[in-house]
Amino acid sequence: MLYVSQEVTPYLPESVIGTIGRHLPQGTQERGREIRTFMPRFGCINERRNQLHEVIRLSGMNLIVDDTDHPLIIKVASIQPARMQVYFIDNEEYFQRKFFLSGRDGKFFSDNDERAIFFCRGVVETVKKLGWAPDVIHCNGWMTALLPFLIKTVYKDDPLFMNSKIVYSVYNDSYEGSLDERFSEKVKFDTLTDEDVAQFADTTHFGFTKAGIKYADAVIIGEEELTPEAAAEITGSDKPILGFKDEESYLDAYSEFYTELLASEEVLAD
Repeated sequence: MLYVSQEVTPYLPESVIGTIGRHLPQGTQERGREIRTFMPRFGCINERRNQLHEVIRLSGMNLIVDDTDHPLIIKVASIQPARMQVYFIDNEEYFQRKFFLSGRDGKFFSDNDERAIFFCRGVVETVKKLGWAPDVIHCNGWMTALLPFLIKTVYKDDPLFMNSKIVYSVYNDSYEGSLDERFSEKVKFDTLTDEDVAQFADTTHFGFTKAGIKYADAVIIGEEELTPEAAAEITGSDKPILGFKDEESYLDAYSEFYTELLASEEVLAD
C-alpha cells in the first residue's frame, strides 16, 4: 500500500487530509499490509523537532520541470507511536520557504503547479529506486491528482506499477482561481502528446478533481459534504465508489474497499 498525501499530521496543522494521512497508513499496517507513506517536505515542517534526515541512497536524482533540472532530495522521519515511517519529497527551490501553499500575505504560491508536478514525479521515481511494487496507491489531496494520470500514461509499462490499483480520495481542499495556465505544457514530457495532457487545460481545483477521478481505478468520498460539482462528477463516473465514512468506521471500511478492489482484478485475470 502506497499512501501519497499532501498533508500528514503531526507535520502540518491538523486537517481532514492530515488526520487521515496519519492514521490510515497505521491502521492498514496494523491489519497486516506493508505500507509506504509520502508527503512534501514543506518548509514549515521543523526538521530537528521531527527528526527528519536525508536518505542519501534515494537522493541525488534530478527531475526536469519546465525544462529546468531540480534536484530530488528524499528525507524520512518516524512516527514512533505508530511504528511508521514517512518519506518526504524535498527540493530547495520548491519546499524551503517557511509556509505551506500560501505565503505570509495569504496569496497562493504561483509555482504550486510545479510543486505538485515535482512531488508526484518524485514519489514515483523514489518508489522505483526502492524497487517496491505497491498493490494499491491511495492519493489524498489535490496535489496528488496528477499521480493517477502519470501511473496510467508515462509509467503504465513499468513492471512496478502495471498491476497497481489507484484510489483517489476527494476532499474540499479547494483553492481560489487557477494554477498556471501552462500547466498542461509543463506536464507534457517523455512521449506524452497534446491530447494526453488536454485534461489539464482546466487548472481549477475542480479540474484537478476531475483528472484524479478520471485516471483512478476507484474513488473515495473523503468528506461528508462535497461541492455539488465534485459530487456530480463522482456519481457520473463508472468507478467503484466508497461513500463517506466517519472516524469510527473508515479504517475497516477502507480496508474492505481495498480488498474488494484487488479481488475484482483477480477475477478479471481469471
